[in-house]
Amino acid sequence: MSFTQSDRYVLRELAKRYVDVCARDVNAECRDLWRAHNSLIATRPLIYTRAFAWCEMPDAELTVEDPFFRGYEDWLRRQLFWASLNDDSVFEPWIPARAAVITPAGGVWGVSPTAIDSRTPRGAKKWIPPIATEDDFTKLIPPHHVIDEGRTAERLAHTNEVFGNILPVFADRAPEYRMWNGDISTQIAYLRGLEQIMLDMIDRPEWLHRLLTFMRDGIIRTHEQAEEVGDWSLINHQNQSMPYATELPDPAPSTATPTGESVKRKHLWYYCASQETTGVGPTMFNEFMLEYQIPIMRPFGLVAYGCCEDLTHKIEAIRAIPNLRRIAVAPSANVAASAERIGTEYVISYRPNPAMIATGFDADYIRDSLRKDLSACRGLHVDITLKDVETVESDPNRVSDWVRIAREVIDEVW
Repeated sequence: MSFTQSDRYVLRELAKRYVDVCARDVNAECRDLWRAHNSLIATRPLIYTRAFAWCEMPDAELTVEDPFFRGYEDWLRRQLFWASLNDDSVFEPWIPARAAVITPAGGVWGVSPTAIDSRTPRGAKKWIPPIATEDDFTKLIPPHHVIDEGRTAERLAHTNEVFGNILPVFADRAPEYRMWNGDISTQIAYLRGLEQIMLDMIDRPEWLHRLLTFMRDGIIRTHEQAEEVGDWSLINHQNQSMPYATELPDPAPSTATPTGESVKRKHLWYYCASQETTGVGPTMFNEFMLEYQIPIMRPFGLVAYGCCEDLTHKIEAIRAIPNLRRIAVAPSANVAASAERIGTEYVISYRPNPAMIATGFDADYIRDSLRKDLSACRGLHVDITLKDVETVESDPNRVSDWVRIAREVIDEVW
């Protein structure tokens, strides 16, 4: 490693600043709010800024030379900037260090798509799927949960050497097949191709069911194996928001619950979505996606469902998820219709259109848009997630200004 004393100083100073952020009284207040909100206890709408064109922010410039620690520098700088936005996010006093999880050499399923880059910075890519024919199914490798203990111990030793007496460093040993790697919808689109999947639903449904079964069983296998060896921890909550609830233990750097029980999936939030089936009707969505996702989600304590897909006409279908608690209402969704169908039984994760701050900043338009949508959700359990902000035209103030306007509208409407 090319680690220098200058690198060490920069990282430790950032860590000290982050400790101060975590010690703020507002963290305890926001924990209480999210805990109540996610347990269907009435609160004001909470604000969560999930993505904010970080690469355009002046604070994102890195100075650490060592490649291993540049990731930690980026994480700390991002957390510090995030804390300046004045949303309702909670910042916890530990550093997650990813364990060295062993996956198939060719990708998480043994094969990977070929990417044709547009050669435009941050531009689009065309993906060539590796499962081009039915016979290509044999290229897939069943996943397992295995950790390289030597490499993991080495990573922890390096990070503890720098941060250990400032911030605890905790190993994230959970299986690789979570979030997008554990999302059948995302992965099958990479493996087979988005349009081809929709054709498969009509042309070769039995073969598609076989592929979906293989993926479902593989993901579940890794989750079960991690549980058997105690590799789930309380930092593995994931609900694409702030994962607090009265029914579950709070996030913490621990493989044991407050009662001393080893962390199981039943103690954790799980997140799932199916953006790739946006153009598929509720019946086929249920047959070719949701029925395969439910067994993955079932063992977890609570579930958040949905990302950028329009779920307006699929809400009745996803009610079949037994531990469902949060439903995404994307920018493309009909907010009023979705709110009516969700009611008070679930939390509405309302996602306003990020384009409103991506090209110019019209405060009146933002205010009117938020006012209209929040009015449709009045009296329900709703929070606001600002996400997928790919650009703010290098204006570092737009996101905090958006948060300020959102708070003003909440005060007005609520």
